[in-house]
Amino acid sequence: MVSYFVPRGRFLIKASSLRQSAHFKQVQQQQENGKWPMLRHFRQTFSTKSTTPSDTKKQPNIKSVVQSNNTLSKTGNKYNKQRLVSHSAWTKWTGFLLRWTPVGICLFGVIDWQLHKQKSERESLPRTASSFQSKVYCSLPLRIISRCWGWLAACYVPVSLRPYIYGWYSNAFGVNMEEALYPDYKYYNSLAAFFTRPLREGVRPIDNRAAIVSPADGRVLHFGSAQNKLIEEVKGVNYSVSSFLGPVTWHKRLNGNFEEELKEINDGSTELFQCVIYLAPGDYHRFHSPAEWQPKLRRHFVGELLSVNPRIVNWLPDLFCLNERAVYMGKWEHGFFSYAAVGATNVGSVQIYMDDDLKTNRWMGLQLGAHKDRHIYDEIELSNKTHFGRGEMLGQFNMGSTIVLLFEAPKNFKFTIKTGQKVKVGESLGVLE
Repeated sequence: MVSYFVPRGRFLIKASSLRQSAHFKQVQQQQENGKWPMLRHFRQTFSTKSTTPSDTKKQPNIKSVVQSNNTLSKTGNKYNKQRLVSHSAWTKWTGFLLRWTPVGICLFGVIDWQLHKQKSERESLPRTASSFQSKVYCSLPLRIISRCWGWLAACYVPVSLRPYIYGWYSNAFGVNMEEALYPDYKYYNSLAAFFTRPLREGVRPIDNRAAIVSPADGRVLHFGSAQNKLIEEVKGVNYSVSSFLGPVTWHKRLNGNFEEELKEINDGSTELFQCVIYLAPGDYHRFHSPAEWQPKLRRHFVGELLSVNPRIVNWLPDLFCLNERAVYMGKWEHGFFSYAAVGATNVGSVQIYMDDDLKTNRWMGLQLGAHKDRHIYDEIELSNKTHFGRGEMLGQFNMGSTIVLLFEAPKNFKFTIKTGQKVKVGESLGVLE
């Protein structure tokens, strides 16, 4: 049998296949026009057969089927028209709502902000975020942004672009590359490597006369005594020591007073002190031990990743209690000592060199308008051999963040710093008079 091929575009098809495709298009066109091709073929087949009395009785049934099908098609068309009308009406209302809903939300937010501002001025309170504003801010996808930034910072940067990218960053945030161990921009193959650059030996001398030294390069947000179970975040904004550290579980001395339970020495000769240091994006991103001390346990609070910029700290109460943080607690020569590395927006991870089990900035799902439970944490006991020396390197941030020190010291301890002062690793924070 001879097969004929007919060219069609760039392909060759059989003539039989062409006839089949043409027949399929004809049937499809008839279906779109509302005809019944199957019923037409059925009538043709029926007419070619010899008619019998029994067959002629079936003909009216065929007409009734056709009439009923026409009735059904009319009913279906009417139903489809009604459905299209209702769908178009719903689409119009949906478009109207989607167009004007953001305006209503913004208007409600402005009214809430004005009422909260008037209340703060009337009661002489610091201007902080209301409960509604706090929920809206915590609903932002900051953890997703931080994870994306962590991925971007780890991407390889071509050698030819490194001087331009890192040079622009250094000029924008005041990075001093003369202190870096590798001052050549081309040495750092990613932004993360540039952020966590090591320093030359000797550029951060340790003040051995001080009782406690600065653990990081940064700016002092606040310092002072931590009395009445409260830590002052900034002037006029406090947060609870128990909310920040969690319950006292490492000894059984429970008397209902958290401050006394926290202390290692209970003869009245000591008190609790605190210091908060903010690391800006242009600062040295590694942090060190401020004194010789022995950590006993580590607690990892999986919280938010809110910005720790001083303006946000002044505005949002309990910020440090809401944020993700790794808290190491133990003792030093004067009693209790704790060291907390607080996570923040765009901090891809908080890395502690001796703690490989610590994993921060993990995906926790979307929780709109709700804070993560601040009382949930992972706790591990550290080896008795774990010991940190003065000035010893502990870990690093992948972006600017905050260090919070809370420690017990004699009452004659005195800070040698001022609020807003820039400090560097090894410089004195306080002395014993």
